[in-house]
Amino acid sequence: MTRPLRVAIVGAGPAGVYAADILTKSETPVDIDLLDRMPAPYGLIRYGVAPDHPRIKGIVNALRRIMEKPEIRFLGGVNYGEDIKLEQLRHHYDAVIFSTGADKDRALDIPGIDLAHSHGAADFVYWYDGYPEATRDWTLDAKEVAVVGAGNVALDVARVLAKQADDLLSTEIPDNVYQGLKNSQVTDVHLFARRGPAQAKFTPLELRELDHQPGVELIVHPEGFELDEASEEAIRSNNQVKTIVKTFQDWALRDPKNDTPRRLHFHFLRAPVEVQGTDRVEGLRTEIMELTGDGNVRGTGEFETTPVQAIYRAVGYLSSPVPDIPFDHGTGTVPNDGGRVLDLDGEHITGVYTTGWIKRGPVGLIGHTKGDALETIGNLLDDLDSMPTAEEPDRESVLRLLDDNGVRYTTWDGWNLLDAHEQALGEAQGRERIKVVERDDMINISRSES
Repeated sequence: MTRPLRVAIVGAGPAGVYAADILTKSETPVDIDLLDRMPAPYGLIRYGVAPDHPRIKGIVNALRRIMEKPEIRFLGGVNYGEDIKLEQLRHHYDAVIFSTGADKDRALDIPGIDLAHSHGAADFVYWYDGYPEATRDWTLDAKEVAVVGAGNVALDVARVLAKQADDLLSTEIPDNVYQGLKNSQVTDVHLFARRGPAQAKFTPLELRELDHQPGVELIVHPEGFELDEASEEAIRSNNQVKTIVKTFQDWALRDPKNDTPRRLHFHFLRAPVEVQGTDRVEGLRTEIMELTGDGNVRGTGEFETTPVQAIYRAVGYLSSPVPDIPFDHGTGTVPNDGGRVLDLDGEHITGVYTTGWIKRGPVGLIGHTKGDALETIGNLLDDLDSMPTAEEPDRESVLRLLDDNGVRYTTWDGWNLLDAHEQALGEAQGRERIKVVERDDMINISRSES
């Protein structure tokens, strides 16, 4: 091939950006387009990380340096499956990589879960992160709230629910989110974990951040705070587990306070079995679990009910199907072999690849997607000799297609305009940034259109 390898990456979150970076570092000359449904880049970093986590948001600086490479072009506001289809991508690119992530809540199949004020964590996260396709209004009239889950998403949701709105003014939250949290009636947030403290999937830094929230008391309920042989072994062999358990033990020994406006409760070995209520959530019934010695749990047949008026399930994310390629609805992933997308017969669809959460499921931290990308790109490069070449690979042909389809796409220069605009909005109020939420507003600013 006398020209650079033309590659389309669908999804401009960390997984897609890391894949692009690895491609640019290979010995093969490349020309990459990063396409995203949103007018802005960064995916999960912009729309999935809590606004009071600037350390994680700092990953954006590394992603920015990658996106500014001359071999990479950003095309935002392009909805794959509608604005452009797989057949068209394969016409213009030698290879296509899907890195569309996970955008839905995994279901919690218990009675009452569909009652009013029973929410998926993803919906709440999208609201407070200003996702363009999320609702602008969120009712926070419940005094007592349950959060089900034992991972960092559950921790984020619980923390934001318990936090005082004014403590988030230094972040990029949109004004509607600030007003919603300002009017919150929450006094008690109850986080329920099915297993014990040594099996929790929190990371130590995110856990310890909870202890720096003014006006929030942390309460670790001793019932269920148990350690079995597997727990003790995990504490001895894993410093992260040791830190997490020690943190909870320290909190459990504190004297109770009587003057805090809000409380965040931790309940271990409590499995949700029913959301109670008539017209809306009124309580959460949980089964008391016990550790089995190997890190697993079993039910005891004993139950408790906690009065709550809202519930948030944070039991995992799930990817949406990708048009025109197979999808495993059970695992929420695209069938693949080392990133090579497989058809219904288990054969590689030549030139089509996947990486990130859509490839392996929504587990692990952001940085773990680098390993996915390394495997996928390695296999893509191994396939070069057998890869069909694009019929119309020149860069401008894709833009002509989008223009003909009436797509108001955005570019990297357009993102810089939007980025500067959001920072200017924040500066006017003494804040680092205020996020623009409406999709059309984002596009208009990026394209310098009124």
